[in-house]
Amino acid sequence: MLDIRGRSAEWTPSGVARRDFLRVGAASLIGLSMADWFRLRAAPSPARSVIQLWMAGGPTQTDTFDPKPSAGEDFTGPLRGALSTNVAGIQIGTLLPMLAKQADKYTIIRGMTHNNNGHETAAYIMQTGTMPTTELVYPAVGAIVGYEKAEAVAASGLPPYITLTSPLGRFSEAGFLGNQYKTFAPGGDPNSASFRVQGLAPPKGVTPQRIEERRTLLASVDALAGEADSLDRYGNLDEFQRKAYGLILGDAKKAFDLSQEKDSVRDRYGRNQFGQSCLLARRLVEAGVPFITINDGGWDTHKDNFEAMRRKLPIQDTAVSALFEDLAQRGLLDTTIVTWYGEFGRTPRVANEPPWFGGRHHWGQVFSAVVAGGGFKGGHVVGSSDARGEALRDRPVYPWDLSASIYKLLGIDPHGKLPHPHGCVAYVSPASGGAMPSGGVLTEIM
Repeated sequence: MLDIRGRSAEWTPSGVARRDFLRVGAASLIGLSMADWFRLRAAPSPARSVIQLWMAGGPTQTDTFDPKPSAGEDFTGPLRGALSTNVAGIQIGTLLPMLAKQADKYTIIRGMTHNNNGHETAAYIMQTGTMPTTELVYPAVGAIVGYEKAEAVAASGLPPYITLTSPLGRFSEAGFLGNQYKTFAPGGDPNSASFRVQGLAPPKGVTPQRIEERRTLLASVDALAGEADSLDRYGNLDEFQRKAYGLILGDAKKAFDLSQEKDSVRDRYGRNQFGQSCLLARRLVEAGVPFITINDGGWDTHKDNFEAMRRKLPIQDTAVSALFEDLAQRGLLDTTIVTWYGEFGRTPRVANEPPWFGGRHHWGQVFSAVVAGGGFKGGHVVGSSDARGEALRDRPVYPWDLSASIYKLLGIDPHGKLPHPHGCVAYVSPASGGAMPSGGVLTEIM
């Protein structure tokens, strides 16, 4: 991508900077026409926060947002049929009745693709919006958003990138941005009565005054140690300590206090870890946190897929529908992007043979994602798979198409540069530079 930042812009007779025309050329490589570019550039950035619902292990698209009721039992398994939604022509899986009533609030992307079936690599691709290379380890979208929006949230005392409640684990989320942009993961279970103090409050019997005294003493010791050893690890520890003490001693910890919510609200989300994490994410959005990931595992259903779906999907249905409804009622859905996906999908054909007994394996050829809010229109379907869900039929959406769309809605230039410790040229969305296939930014729903 050609970018001439740092030099004065040449202006055309129409008043448009020459560098913008250069960026239009680069943008066309990710499917933006000149009209699209000017429309998006002129429009105010609607999104302020992102709630990423991460289904670790890879959720089955066939049993959720791309059902194939006519494909036969070898493909549907025991979950035959599909539910009509409140949007004419859109159907979803039979275990998602509450989400079926709110299809006008979200869009289903049925053309997601990257053709990678390895957990670690596919997770990296979906989380960073880039393909892996030997040159750069890229940060996750959440880390980049945290970097771009850090100043906006600094006064709150909250980290700009939070994962509920365990780290993603498949790769280093901060990449070359460094540990100061690594996600903050509080641990624990938000459904537990003691969650408020797990990693966020003093141990039993330790008062805030004693913690402040300890912090002062620790700062003195660290200052002496810093004179003898200036390794990066001290800077990283100082940053982690600052965040931890800020959460323990400051007002920021109130955002994590679910006891302030009415029982009826907590019940509506579901009294389980995922449901209460969704409620907590809404509170963090209200507190101004730019990027929250909810890490939900258990989707690697090689065996007994349908038993797992009967267990997991009602929890998802309750919590995600409550999140959409709650955000909409509070006027937050217009400014909050919500996404739902994992690293890939699952095989459309059921593996009925032993030892799988009704499992579904990895499938990166075509799978589904859900996006809502923050400037994304609801009530649409983007792309499609074939009659059995085995191949992409039309409108591919690559991970970098999706991440570039999210950046645009947040007011972040996908072609902007990121700082690299070794001076490498690193762009916010490097895979959108033309070397990779692209279906284009999601302008049809933006």
